[in-house]
Amino acid sequence: MRTRIQAKKLIFAIFAWGIAMAGFVFFRYAQTPNLPQWAVGTADLATLSIYMGIVFGSLHWMSNLIADFSAINRLPYLFSVIFKGLFLLLGATTLAYITQFLNMWAVENHMTTLRQMLTPHIIYNRSFQAIIVYLVVVRVGLAFIEQMALLVGPRVLLNIGLGKYHKPRYEQRLFLYLDMVASTNHAETLGDYRFSRLIQDSFSQLSDTVVNNEAEIYRYMGDAVLIHWPLKEGIRADRCFNIYFEFSQQLHWQREYFKKQYGFVPKFKAAAHCGQVVAAVVGVQKQEISFFSDVLNTLARLQEQCHPLNQRMLISGELESLVDKDNCQYTLNQLGPVKLKGKQHSIEVFGVSVN
Repeated sequence: MRTRIQAKKLIFAIFAWGIAMAGFVFFRYAQTPNLPQWAVGTADLATLSIYMGIVFGSLHWMSNLIADFSAINRLPYLFSVIFKGLFLLLGATTLAYITQFLNMWAVENHMTTLRQMLTPHIIYNRSFQAIIVYLVVVRVGLAFIEQMALLVGPRVLLNIGLGKYHKPRYEQRLFLYLDMVASTNHAETLGDYRFSRLIQDSFSQLSDTVVNNEAEIYRYMGDAVLIHWPLKEGIRADRCFNIYFEFSQQLHWQREYFKKQYGFVPKFKAAAHCGQVVAAVVGVQKQEISFFSDVLNTLARLQEQCHPLNQRMLISGELESLVDKDNCQYTLNQLGPVKLKGKQHSIEVFGVSVN
């Protein structure tokens, strides 16, 4: 799954840089009456755009990969952007020198070629300076888009950009609600600062499983988090169950760290429910896509029943009826009708456990 995600990121980087390089080549060369010396026809300009898109897209992806899987990821975001920019510029400079080296190899002796390679004259070339400035602009722009996607979610960013939810619309959604057990006691014991670090450390373990199960974070609410999918996507391959149990496993694997830092391993309870919601963009200064429905209220009330029913995870009867029982790797235990707080009618509730 992680390989597939990185492959998608690589394809996106190459696609984005391909468009950026096509724009650069178009404005740099295609607007002049004469083609550059190295181009036989206009097809060579398109080839250059593709070539540069692949090279810089790959460098872009590599810089993100190094930053994500190293200590750079823990530094302030500005330092991460600077590292990624320097990595790209180093790659561009190396590429320029290699290209110059190959061009000079056939026309001069090798020692002369190597001696000229050590001189900085290529840096003062106006064409090279122009593309360096352009690379900086594109890299900063893509970094901004990537950071916005992290803050609001890639699908949310795309949908806001396309204006999909500027008019309220009905959708079928599946929601998963995760809440820390005994959070009030933990907050009193640890204090505000250490408790906030506990929340950070806990939810950092959630990141990979959210991505792997193609979910989106709707909202963080202190020690709780609300996750969602389009209904069919959330049911597929037990995704709505996988996230909770994989998250719990991640916390268990990091138990030594949590015990050392906080004296205990945090535990979470979960509930899942589905139904029709109204989705709409809300706000002007800080826009977000919000969901309006009794589904969310029912979900919160359902999660409150985990402790009284002695269950780690609960789901509603509506969701249970949609689960593919023949291929489900989890056991769904019927707990009967339960009267939820503030609700007039009882709903069927099921507990979820690993087979």
